[in-house]
Amino acid sequence: MPVITCVEDLRVLAKKRVPKAFYDYADSGSYTESTYRANTDDLAALKLRQRVAINVDQRSTRTTMIGHDVTMPVAIAPTGLTGMQWANGEMLGAIAAEKFGIPFTLSTMSICSIEDVASVTTKPFWFQLYVMRDRGFVKSMIDRAKAAKCSALVLTLDLQILGQRHKDLKNGMSVPPKLTLDTLMDLAGKPGWALRALTGRKTFGNLAGHITGGGSGIQTLSQWTASQFDPTLNWDDVAWIKEQWGGKLILKGILDVEDAKIAAQTGADALVVSNHGGRQLDGAMSSIEALPAIAEAVGDQIEVWFDGGIRTGQDILKATALGAKGTMIGRAFLYSLGAMGGEGVTKMLQILQKELDVSMALTGTRDIKDVGPQILIPRR
Repeated sequence: MPVITCVEDLRVLAKKRVPKAFYDYADSGSYTESTYRANTDDLAALKLRQRVAINVDQRSTRTTMIGHDVTMPVAIAPTGLTGMQWANGEMLGAIAAEKFGIPFTLSTMSICSIEDVASVTTKPFWFQLYVMRDRGFVKSMIDRAKAAKCSALVLTLDLQILGQRHKDLKNGMSVPPKLTLDTLMDLAGKPGWALRALTGRKTFGNLAGHITGGGSGIQTLSQWTASQFDPTLNWDDVAWIKEQWGGKLILKGILDVEDAKIAAQTGADALVVSNHGGRQLDGAMSSIEALPAIAEAVGDQIEVWFDGGIRTGQDILKATALGAKGTMIGRAFLYSLGAMGGEGVTKMLQILQKELDVSMALTGTRDIKDVGPQILIPRR
């Protein structure tokens, strides 16, 4: 086993262990992938102020996100097909997040179902909702999340139309994987993944009975989502969903100040500054570039969170400095899961917290709640 020191080590290991189609699904952006790259590049471009001779003993990364006590200002973001990175991955991720003391968000497009995750957790998790054309199906998902005692609903707003990801088309991305010659050759080099897959869930757990078509009963991901995601989604639907849900609501996918102002008036508890990991509008600004203006405009009305490009604890610190009250991590979670399963998720969270803690100390900060723009070198 190689020595794991950072999230990048986990990414490299995941690439070796996860079938190409599923690794590429996690590690890709739309079209030229310029926004995907900008998410990490723009975070890296931010520079921290090193401070010395300040008492930084007894540091704390603890805070709250919409009233939930968290070990650090991080939640696991909703990620589709998580159980294809490692068998039953959503269940393993939820267990690791609960033990570490941060929220776990289950995607509508998960492999393990809401009920699967509820069966292995003792504390409420969050559920992420996509709005489908069939509002009856939407309501049924909300009702299932309520029955599972989910403590927050994350409504994704930036996937009315599916952005094209070239790698998925070239790989013939499907669930379960189609057994072509290329697929079989790839799986032959990943025997551990293949053996685990025999006993794991193999289809979209939340969508059982709702996906139709194709000889196998399941179309490719891009075909199904293109036909079911609803381009008519609007703010009236957000109000309807809030009424149906009745609990804490998080709006994910805000990148524009005008949209943030509308979101802040919906009565939602938090909004997430996010460009869907660069997987939707290629050429859009990075999440970290959008964050300061949104935090300034509505940060006193609604909790503003950040998602997009986090690979280190320093990235969490930088987002916090620019106004984020919480962050969500997606790819770092998938890399860690694909590399080492639930153990990898725990390792990743430990790495991020240690990097966050050390970087706080070196910027002269003892409490994450005291972090602000003063820890950054002003950009010219």
